[in-house]
Amino acid sequence: MVLYNFKQITVVPTGKDLIDVVLSMTQRKTPTVIHRNLAIARIRSFYMRKVKYTGSNYCEKLSKILDEFPRLDDIHPFYADLMNVLYDRDHYKLALAQVNTARGLIERLAKDYVRLLKYGDSLYRCKQLKRAAMGRMSTITKRLSASLVYLEQVRQHLARLPSIDPATRTLLVCGFPNVGKSSFLNKVTRANVEVQNYPFTTKSLYVGHMDYRYLRWQVIDTPGILDHELEQRNTIEMQAITAMAHLRAAVLFFVDASEECGYKVAEQVSLFHSIKPLFEGKPLVIVVNKTDLVKLENASQEIQDTIATMAGEGVQLLQMSNKTGDGVMEVRNSACDILLAQRVEMKSKARGGVSGMIDPTMPQKRDEVSRPLSIPQSVINQRAQMQDADFVKQKKRTAKDDMLENGGAGVYSADFREHWDLKDDSWAHDIVP
Repeated sequence: MVLYNFKQITVVPTGKDLIDVVLSMTQRKTPTVIHRNLAIARIRSFYMRKVKYTGSNYCEKLSKILDEFPRLDDIHPFYADLMNVLYDRDHYKLALAQVNTARGLIERLAKDYVRLLKYGDSLYRCKQLKRAAMGRMSTITKRLSASLVYLEQVRQHLARLPSIDPATRTLLVCGFPNVGKSSFLNKVTRANVEVQNYPFTTKSLYVGHMDYRYLRWQVIDTPGILDHELEQRNTIEMQAITAMAHLRAAVLFFVDASEECGYKVAEQVSLFHSIKPLFEGKPLVIVVNKTDLVKLENASQEIQDTIATMAGEGVQLLQMSNKTGDGVMEVRNSACDILLAQRVEMKSKARGGVSGMIDPTMPQKRDEVSRPLSIPQSVINQRAQMQDADFVKQKKRTAKDDMLENGGAGVYSADFREHWDLKDDSWAHDIVP
């Protein structure tokens, strides 16, 4: 179900830890003793092996970091924009680019020093070249320290992100802070989100799962949004905007008609109209919550008229109360049914209706040549015999019949000589001397 599992990204080491790990592996995995009296070719190969091994280890560690972190251009736009909101796309790409550049520099550096070691004329000169190579590789890695620390922070935060499948059936809960979004999530799913009587309790996206009509659904609780310009919204609010913009889901916009949340109904309706373009093409349900305090029909005429402006073509207006549980299941079922109907309609339209799901094959005439049926003469003769009234179909004699007539199984021995491939068939029954 889950497309992206960021929890599997391994820990990113710091620059100092990476240097210690690689150099200790070089010390353990390669020979450590060389004598000056050995042939110069052997001395060169001794130090060349150390430089090659160190360079390949650095490249392997850095390549693993690059491969495990997601590429923003290759993942779903929802995750790409969410990472842009949380970590800044440019900073993230710059950190990965620096790691990639460092890997290329270390790879070229190892090749250059291996080439120089081929012309080393003494043990001392080969050893100095090896020290220079390892020192320059370590210096490049030290300069990566800030990027590696940043990537480790990104990894820790990515591991805490909820597992959201952008392609599955989804209910998206949004609205002003403290209007009962998290309580609804706790009611209809097995999630356990913190609920408090003050705004902005929810600071990130939360996901719960439920079953409806034998299908798996995910319900996403978004942080509260305030009614101001997009540029003035903070990171918490932008997570909700990102989810509404990219996820194909049924949107449940919560309204508190009792105004106990601390915001006027007019402000909540104004927010709805400002973010309404994000709901284009998505099923929309307006949920009037906290009916245990004030029901919509008992509210003032001004509030009723203001909420009525939110209703439109294809928009359902429902009431519920998280405290008493009235209408909670009705809201859930209505949103699920609307989304299911839309998904079925989209699939049938994409295929051109029911007829588009069937692919009949119509044979085409190849040319004008007449090709009558060709029936073998033996078949024609056999059919003519079968039409004769005196025709009696003779049963073909089998090897089993011979076996039953000659003592049965265990007594009868089949004569396979008749199947021998000889130049003269009469030779099959000759007595072998």
